[in-house]
Amino acid sequence: MARKLSFGLSLALLIITGLAACGGQGSETATTGPVVIASAMPSPSPTEGVASATATPAASIVPSTAPATASPTPVPPTVTAEVTPTPVPATAIPLPLPSPSATATPETLTDLTTIRLELQLVADGLDTPVGIANAGDGSGRLFILEKVGRIRVWQDGELLAAPLLDITDRVGSAENEQGLLGLAFHPGYARNGLFYVNYTDRQGDTVISRFSMPSGWDTASPPVAEPGSEMTLLTLDQPAANHNGGHLAFGPDGYLYIGTGDGGGAGDRYGNGQNGATLLGAMLRLDVDSGAPYAVPPDNPFVGNASVRDEIWALGMRNPWRYAFDRLTGDLYIADVGQNVYEEVDLQPASQGGGQNYGWPIMEASHCFPADSQCDQTGLTLPLIEYDHTQGCSVTGGYVYRGEDFPGFQGVYVFGDYCSGRIWGVRGQAAGDPQVIQLARADVQLSSFGEDERGELYLLDMGNGRLFKLVVQPR
Repeated sequence: MARKLSFGLSLALLIITGLAACGGQGSETATTGPVVIASAMPSPSPTEGVASATATPAASIVPSTAPATASPTPVPPTVTAEVTPTPVPATAIPLPLPSPSATATPETLTDLTTIRLELQLVADGLDTPVGIANAGDGSGRLFILEKVGRIRVWQDGELLAAPLLDITDRVGSAENEQGLLGLAFHPGYARNGLFYVNYTDRQGDTVISRFSMPSGWDTASPPVAEPGSEMTLLTLDQPAANHNGGHLAFGPDGYLYIGTGDGGGAGDRYGNGQNGATLLGAMLRLDVDSGAPYAVPPDNPFVGNASVRDEIWALGMRNPWRYAFDRLTGDLYIADVGQNVYEEVDLQPASQGGGQNYGWPIMEASHCFPADSQCDQTGLTLPLIEYDHTQGCSVTGGYVYRGEDFPGFQGVYVFGDYCSGRIWGVRGQAAGDPQVIQLARADVQLSSFGEDERGELYLLDMGNGRLFKLVVQPR
């Protein structure tokens, strides 16, 4: 979860192609140094027995920093936001064509300088909310994770009194980055009533579990699960209280993706970022419909590699805080919180499969770590986007917009920063000419984005317990 560090107001977003960094504690001291954009090495080679992918050359983008003030809409309640309108073109790797089975409103490629985002308050009174999910069951409900161990239900414009799940008796949430951190509904939830959670227990270790709805339940009934139905899939010993990752998501392939942090501390103290023998510091990919309690998909990239656990999909993560698949293209966007200087968003196009090494702790975003060191980037995947700590202190990953309310916003990837409340939009990746624009700056502790079944976007304010819907408005 997020660190609370000081930051300025100048924007420096660097558009590049794939690497990783992750979240730390407020006790880590910010450092300064020259801005160096990473360049790719010509050929991949394994690092410490870990198979790796070829890096792609980087390009930079520095949008204007001059803020403007967006006027709020009186009803419903909104949060006033600053916007930064000037785009600068950059280059990025081309994305694959959409899956023939996917459907979405065609993109109209609206210039992001002509729009802004407004935050419409739709619910408050939440207790330290950290995550949002929908069940894909046609109910229209949103499910909101409260850090202490509850899953609240938002339906028809209000929070229901009864939570979907209350496991406060087994969740340990005393530290800032601990608690109930992840939720993913099985793709067949409407039929089988199964969902999965990721939490830290009373000992501070990570638990990934499956819960089920009671017998006779149907989607029309108020959703209340059975706390006693827990079946543990996986537990991870955590050597420190921070960098627990926590997010869960089912991919278009039906497999469960799990983001894990490097075990905490600072500077990869426990040596997990490049250690394929541990499940920490990685993206995992599990088949929860086979095996007991799960099976490894046979096409996982490291199956048969004695140096890397079979469950691992990608390596070199520091603390992935929210990731999402584009529901049209299948591309995976991963936000990885940085150490002291840089935050990043990584992109794995659907056409590439797994096996990426996002570089931590060799790199912090596209920069050698520590900053004054020399590093070999061979085989590392560099970020799509990075920004420095003049813009915030902890990246919060978002979603590619695929809703219908704002057709001109189709295909825009939205992400933000927990500390500064800045919200950016990225578009044009498919055309190889990405545009990155600050679309809002709100007075929120931005802990998570989410999307409903229709593809409309929401965000959470952890500090004030509020749920907002994102609304596109003209500038």
